[in-house]
Amino acid sequence: MTKEISTEEDQTKAIERRAQGEFVRGLSGFRHAIGEPDFPPEPGRYHLFVALNCPWCHRVTLARAVLGLQASITMDVAFPNRTSEADPTGPNLWEFAPHRIASLTSAILPECTLETGTSEGLRLAKQIYQREGSDEQSVPILYDKTAGRIVNNESAEIIRMLDLHSEALGGDAQRPILVPDDLALQSYMGALNERIYVTINNGAYKAGFSSDQAVYAKAFKAYFETLAFLDALLSDGRAFLTGEVFTEADLRLFPTLYRHDPVYYLRMKLNGARILDYPHLWRWLCRVYALDGVADAGSLVHCRQGYFGRSWNGVVPLGPQMPMSYPEAFRHPDLGCKI
Repeated sequence: MTKEISTEEDQTKAIERRAQGEFVRGLSGFRHAIGEPDFPPEPGRYHLFVALNCPWCHRVTLARAVLGLQASITMDVAFPNRTSEADPTGPNLWEFAPHRIASLTSAILPECTLETGTSEGLRLAKQIYQREGSDEQSVPILYDKTAGRIVNNESAEIIRMLDLHSEALGGDAQRPILVPDDLALQSYMGALNERIYVTINNGAYKAGFSSDQAVYAKAFKAYFETLAFLDALLSDGRAFLTGEVFTEADLRLFPTLYRHDPVYYLRMKLNGARILDYPHLWRWLCRVYALDGVADAGSLVHCRQGYFGRSWNGVVPLGPQMPMSYPEAFRHPDLGCKI
């Protein structure tokens, strides 16, 4: 597998940093790879457990979609709100519960499924881990249905292995190459990935979940500095971040920017500007949204329900509705501020 530039959270003094109000993301514990002897690349063998409100899951569902793996990699979708204090197993657990009613729509969410990957009909993602003696409970999970084992639960590694083995897994022959062979381009993309992860993907959480004003302000500043940097990068007329082709850098940036205007602007206290206010970034966002499979790989209903349905008083905001509602706005690249 192509070497992955580290984009995990530095765990140095993590306990102290959390106590001081900083959000510190934990590490994923399952790090096997498709292509190892125990996990051969075969169509129909692998399964994904995801939640559509989760941006780390969104990376994986995007990769599955743009690589044309929907028919060969099955998938279960958790309800966007986790279990409550009243749940007999405990609160804050991802649940496969297609019967649950979303407060935003007063209806079930049709994308949600029962758990089908293990053939045991488990209710909670936590129970998938417990079968292997782990106390983790996060999604996404890449699961081997033949071996009955978790392969990996680190999204950055999952998208790399799906790209590397796409053909053997049954992907589309006309798929994009997410990680190019050109070593110089890999290095450039890796540097973009690093900055995007630290200041944008994880930076949104650093801002939104901080309980310290100074930590929040630092994350806020870095987030918008990188948005300005990316807007300037795209101002030369390139279609995507590294040039004229869609790569992993675009895939990793998209989930956060997709959420920014309708969710993060308010929920993560990132109200410095909208993506609509960055003309080149807005056009890029619309361009990616228009790619085959991208619109169906996420759900802003799940995002709104998931972020706001368990925050503050649980009431989900209905906007924004100007200049038009989302995700319909993503079909209109002309909405961005005029250059």
